[in-house]
Amino acid sequence: MEAGRFYHIYNHANGSENLFRNEENYNFFLRKWSHHIEPIADSYAYCLMPNHFHFLVLNKG
Repeated sequence: MEAGRFYHIYNHANGSENLFRNEENYNFFLRKWSHHIEPIADSYAYCLMPNHFHFLVLNKG
């Protein structure tokens, strides 16, 4: 990833599976995101849906 560039990060579950099955799954994911991603990228927008997610981030570089 290049410093100072925006990136669209997304992922989708396999088939009809869900990534997030209850509210705690969303909270757990966001805690992990904050711990691992926020030190290296600023999150500008995100959308968490039961079977996929999207993030718009800016690499801090």
